[in-house]
Amino acid sequence: MSKIQEIAVAVETGKVKLIEGLVQEALDAKEDPNAILEEGMISAMGIVGAKFQANEIFVPEMLIAAKTMKKGVEVLKPHLASDAVGKKGKYIIGTVAGDLHDIGKNLVALMIESAGFEVIDLGVDVPPEKFVEAVKENPDCKVVGASALLTTTMEALEITVKTMIDAGCKGKVKIMVGGAPITQEFADKIGADGYAPDAGAAAVKALELAS
Repeated sequence: MSKIQEIAVAVETGKVKLIEGLVQEALDAKEDPNAILEEGMISAMGIVGAKFQANEIFVPEMLIAAKTMKKGVEVLKPHLASDAVGKKGKYIIGTVAGDLHDIGKNLVALMIESAGFEVIDLGVDVPPEKFVEAVKENPDCKVVGASALLTTTMEALEITVKTMIDAGCKGKVKIMVGGAPITQEFADKIGADGYAPDAGAAAVKALELAS
């Protein structure tokens, strides 16, 4: 098994304690840092996301895989071209006004980052204007993800999307929505560009929207 394959297996199986050593070994063996990132880590997280969608693994396994990748990337960062991490562009994410849930959002942020985006996390209870501001401050942003985890904050999500559209963000970025009560139908109705039912699907959809 090549060093890059070993790294991929370590990420996929959440070997947090081994990953730093494996990445260092691959670097010492003169493996290409970009290949370590793309073939070793990002592709492994793609498999993790697919398994999560298929209910073969659950949130804890997914979190540990993402944490493993994060540790590996820290070792890799000094050896990468400055734009290699985040080379898919920027992704702005936040939970809408009135909603304080962040576990789902954090999981999506981890998966999006694992897919090669630079994530700008606005946090929870984010007013619509703050999303617009963030888009203006980051002209290289490709996708914005807004989540609502309660039926009572679905209206806030609708207002957030409308505010972004009215502010002219829609031509500049793709707007993605998600959260427990959200459906594809609702996403279509409020004018979002994409919807994802879970974190694994969010990473796939983000890549699709950014390309």
